[in-house]
Amino acid sequence: MKAQDLIEELIQLTQKNLNEVQAFKELPMELLNQKPNAKSWSILECIEHLNRYGDFYIPEIKNQLEKSTHKKSEVFNSGILGNYFAKSMLPKEKLNKMKTFKSMNPLNCSLNKSVLDKFIYHQEQILKLLEKSKTSDLTRIKTSISISKWINLRLGDTLRVVVYHNLRHIKQAERILKIPA
Repeated sequence: MKAQDLIEELIQLTQKNLNEVQAFKELPMELLNQKPNAKSWSILECIEHLNRYGDFYIPEIKNQLEKSTHKKSEVFNSGILGNYFAKSMLPKEKLNKMKTFKSMNPLNCSLNKSVLDKFIYHQEQILKLLEKSKTSDLTRIKTSISISKWINLRLGDTLRVVVYHNLRHIKQAERILKIPA
Protein backbone atom coordinates (compact mmCIF):
# COMPACT_ATOMS: atom_id res chain seq x y z
CA MET A 1 0.00 0.00 0.00
CA LYS A 2 1.17 3.56 -0.56
CA ALA A 3 2.53 5.00 2.67
CA GLN A 4 1.01 8.40 1.83
CA ASP A 5 -2.47 6.87 1.44
CA LEU A 6 -2.23 5.16 4.82
CA ILE A 7 -1.11 8.35 6.57
CA GLU A 8 -3.92 10.36 4.92
CA GLU A 9 -6.50 7.78 6.04
CA LEU A 10 -5.17 7.86 9.60
CA ILE A 11 -5.13 11.67 9.65
CA GLN A 12 -8.78 11.76 8.54
CA LEU A 13 -9.82 9.20 11.17
CA THR A 14 -7.88 11.01 13.90
CA GLN A 15 -9.51 14.31 12.97
CA LYS A 16 -12.92 12.60 13.08
CA ASN A 17 -12.12 11.10 16.50
CA LEU A 18 -10.97 14.51 17.72
CA ASN A 19 -14.18 16.20 16.53
CA GLU A 20 -16.38 13.54 18.15
CA VAL A 21 -14.72 13.96 21.54
CA GLN A 22 -14.84 17.75 21.29
CA ALA A 23 -18.63 17.35 20.88
CA PHE A 24 -18.72 15.20 24.05
CA LYS A 25 -17.48 18.25 26.00
CA GLU A 26 -20.92 19.83 25.48
CA LEU A 27 -22.70 16.94 27.20
CA PRO A 28 -23.78 17.05 30.85
CA MET A 29 -21.81 14.94 33.35
CA GLU A 30 -24.83 12.65 33.89
CA LEU A 31 -24.67 11.55 30.25
CA LEU A 32 -20.88 11.25 30.26
CA ASN A 33 -21.08 8.94 33.29
CA GLN A 34 -24.14 6.95 32.12
CA LYS A 35 -23.55 3.20 31.74
CA PRO A 36 -25.56 0.51 29.98
CA ASN A 37 -24.93 -1.72 33.04
CA ALA A 38 -22.63 -1.98 36.05
CA LYS A 39 -19.95 -3.92 34.16
CA SER A 40 -19.91 -1.61 31.11
CA TRP A 41 -17.97 1.58 30.64
CA SER A 42 -19.36 5.09 30.55
CA ILE A 43 -18.33 7.56 27.84
CA LEU A 44 -15.67 9.00 30.16
CA GLU A 45 -14.38 5.51 30.96
CA CYS A 46 -14.10 4.72 27.22
CA ILE A 47 -12.04 7.87 26.69
CA GLU A 48 -9.92 7.30 29.82
CA HIS A 49 -9.10 3.81 28.49
CA LEU A 50 -7.82 5.45 25.30
CA ASN A 51 -5.82 7.99 27.30
CA ARG A 52 -4.02 5.22 29.14
CA TYR A 53 -2.93 3.69 25.84
CA GLY A 54 -2.04 7.13 24.49
CA ASP A 55 0.27 7.62 27.48
CA PHE A 56 2.25 4.60 26.25
CA TYR A 57 2.07 4.88 22.47
CA ILE A 58 2.56 8.60 21.87
CA PRO A 59 6.00 8.79 23.57
CA GLU A 60 6.99 5.43 22.03
CA ILE A 61 6.12 6.52 18.48
CA LYS A 62 7.75 9.92 18.98
CA ASN A 63 10.94 8.33 20.31
CA GLN A 64 11.20 5.84 17.44
CA LEU A 65 10.57 8.54 14.83
CA GLU A 66 13.20 10.81 16.36
CA LYS A 67 15.93 8.20 16.56
CA SER A 68 15.28 6.60 13.17
CA THR A 69 17.92 6.88 10.46
CA HIS A 70 15.76 5.15 7.83
CA LYS A 71 14.96 7.15 4.71
CA LYS A 72 11.38 7.79 3.62
CA SER A 73 9.71 4.93 1.78
CA GLU A 74 6.80 5.37 -0.63
CA VAL A 75 5.41 1.93 0.22
CA PHE A 76 4.22 0.43 3.49
CA ASN A 77 4.16 -3.34 3.92
CA SER A 78 2.11 -4.46 6.90
CA GLY A 79 3.46 -7.26 9.07
CA ILE A 80 1.39 -10.39 9.75
CA LEU A 81 0.98 -9.70 13.48
CA GLY A 82 0.59 -5.94 13.05
CA ASN A 83 -2.05 -6.37 10.36
CA TYR A 84 -3.93 -8.83 12.59
CA PHE A 85 -3.85 -6.44 15.57
CA ALA A 86 -4.89 -3.46 13.44
CA LYS A 87 -7.82 -5.28 11.81
CA SER A 88 -8.98 -6.63 15.17
CA MET A 89 -9.28 -3.04 16.44
CA LEU A 90 -11.62 -1.89 13.68
CA PRO A 91 -15.19 -1.44 14.91
CA LYS A 92 -17.65 -3.96 13.52
CA GLU A 93 -21.46 -4.07 13.44
CA LYS A 94 -21.45 -6.82 16.08
CA LEU A 95 -18.46 -5.78 18.16
CA ASN A 96 -16.15 -8.56 19.20
CA LYS A 97 -15.59 -8.07 22.91
CA MET A 98 -12.01 -8.01 24.10
CA LYS A 99 -10.70 -8.31 27.61
CA THR A 100 -8.54 -5.36 28.63
CA PHE A 101 -5.56 -5.40 30.93
CA LYS A 102 -6.33 -4.39 34.53
CA SER A 103 -4.02 -1.36 34.30
CA MET A 104 -5.92 -0.14 31.24
CA ASN A 105 -9.39 -0.73 32.68
CA PRO A 106 -10.95 2.49 34.05
CA LEU A 107 -14.16 0.79 35.28
CA ASN A 108 -15.60 2.68 38.27
CA CYS A 109 -12.91 5.36 38.32
CA SER A 110 -13.97 8.84 39.37
CA LEU A 111 -13.59 10.88 36.17
CA ASN A 112 -14.42 14.38 34.98
CA LYS A 113 -14.27 16.32 31.72
CA SER A 114 -10.48 16.69 32.00
CA VAL A 115 -10.41 13.17 30.52
CA LEU A 116 -11.80 14.67 27.31
CA ASP A 117 -9.21 17.47 27.32
CA LYS A 118 -6.40 14.95 27.68
CA PHE A 119 -7.76 12.88 24.78
CA ILE A 120 -8.00 15.99 22.61
CA TYR A 121 -4.39 16.83 23.47
CA HIS A 122 -3.36 13.25 22.62
CA GLN A 123 -5.09 13.49 19.23
CA GLU A 124 -3.27 16.72 18.46
CA GLN A 125 -0.01 14.92 19.29
CA ILE A 126 -0.96 11.97 17.08
CA LEU A 127 -1.70 14.35 14.19
CA LYS A 128 1.82 15.80 14.58
CA LEU A 129 3.31 12.30 14.62
CA LEU A 130 1.34 11.36 11.52
CA GLU A 131 2.70 14.45 9.74
CA LYS A 132 6.24 13.50 10.78
CA SER A 133 5.57 9.95 9.58
CA LYS A 134 5.08 11.26 6.04
CA THR A 135 8.88 11.56 5.79
CA SER A 136 9.63 8.22 7.46
CA ASP A 137 9.84 4.54 6.59
CA LEU A 138 6.64 3.06 8.03
CA THR A 139 7.87 -0.49 7.42
CA ARG A 140 11.43 -0.40 8.76
CA ILE A 141 10.85 1.73 11.88
CA LYS A 142 9.71 -0.55 14.71
CA THR A 143 7.87 0.29 17.92
CA SER A 144 7.29 -1.59 21.14
CA ILE A 145 3.74 -2.48 22.05
CA SER A 146 1.99 -2.06 25.38
CA ILE A 147 1.23 -5.74 25.94
CA SER A 148 4.75 -7.16 25.57
CA LYS A 149 8.25 -5.75 25.56
CA TRP A 150 9.38 -8.65 23.35
CA ILE A 151 7.09 -7.82 20.42
CA ASN A 152 7.75 -4.95 18.03
CA LEU A 153 5.43 -3.78 15.28
CA ARG A 154 6.15 -1.81 12.16
CA LEU A 155 5.42 1.87 12.66
CA GLY A 156 2.61 1.84 10.09
CA ASP A 157 0.92 -1.03 11.92
CA THR A 158 1.35 0.67 15.30
CA LEU A 159 -0.23 3.84 13.93
CA ARG A 160 -3.12 1.81 12.53
CA VAL A 161 -3.62 0.00 15.86
CA VAL A 162 -3.68 3.26 17.83
CA VAL A 163 -6.04 5.13 15.49
CA TYR A 164 -8.36 2.15 14.93
CA HIS A 165 -8.45 1.47 18.68
CA ASN A 166 -9.48 5.09 19.26
CA LEU A 167 -12.16 4.78 16.59
CA ARG A 168 -13.44 1.55 18.15
CA HIS A 169 -14.00 3.07 21.59
CA ILE A 170 -15.41 6.34 20.30
CA LYS A 171 -18.00 4.27 18.42
CA GLN A 172 -18.65 2.48 21.73
CA ALA A 173 -19.13 5.85 23.45
CA GLU A 174 -21.54 6.95 20.70
CA ARG A 175 -23.61 3.79 21.23
CA ILE A 176 -23.82 4.60 24.98
CA LEU A 177 -25.33 7.97 24.07
CA LYS A 178 -28.13 6.23 22.19
CA ILE A 179 -29.18 4.14 25.22
CA PRO A 180 -32.29 5.54 26.89
CA ALA A 181 -31.55 6.74 30.43
